[in-house]
Amino acid sequence: MMFLHGGGVSGWMWDEQVKYFTTKYHCLVPDLPGHGKSKHDSFSIDDSAQRLIQLINEKKNDKPIIVIGFSLGAQVLVRMLSIQPHLINYAIINSALTKPMPYSAKLTMPLFKLSFPLVKWKSFAKLQAKVLYIKENQLDLYYQDSSETSLHTFIQVMQENMSFSIPNDFYKAGGKILVTVGEKEKKIMRKSASELTHANPNATGIVIPKIGHGISLADPTFFNHLIDDWITKQILPNRVTII
Repeated sequence: MMFLHGGGVSGWMWDEQVKYFTTKYHCLVPDLPGHGKSKHDSFSIDDSAQRLIQLINEKKNDKPIIVIGFSLGAQVLVRMLSIQPHLINYAIINSALTKPMPYSAKLTMPLFKLSFPLVKWKSFAKLQAKVLYIKENQLDLYYQDSSETSLHTFIQVMQENMSFSIPNDFYKAGGKILVTVGEKEKKIMRKSASELTHANPNATGIVIPKIGHGISLADPTFFNHLIDDWITKQILPNRVTII
């Protein structure tokens, strides 16, 4: 079971999932290029996907392969499914943006550069942590990651994230796919979830009520049981809405 974190954080965001699943699965929690222990590497979605496919191929045995991605990590997962369609048996795509915003990226990039120094402020990190449902005991980890992010990586991540679209070969992915989005996420995120769900015949999409961007951090118990039940019993909780 591999966990792919979002932008601006690193593998620690999956601590509660690893605690829950480690007795059942061999858990892999890599830091994406430009993040955490891989902070000195350049980031691109395609390169990250290629590297992670190689890692899975090195580690895999005859057991099912499960990959769970959030936000930026979910975009990387979509790319992985498109590059090697029959590698992953279960894919959980959480809050992946797939509606490109190239013009918005060009217009907002100067603003990103001007606002970048804010990531060095702990008070700003505290505000961002609330939006991402980061708990108090994880705040120092989040602040360390954000304060050590370089401007180069920040721009790379934003450009990759805002220009990402569903790859042409995504429809070929042969494993089971669960696409999730929070009810309180932006409209473009809910549209992306719908687009992903309808782009592959093996995909099921759900909207999780009363939640924004970050269900695995906001309610890890619910998220862990959601994933566990979907993989082992092929059932979903009553409280979610099917896309």
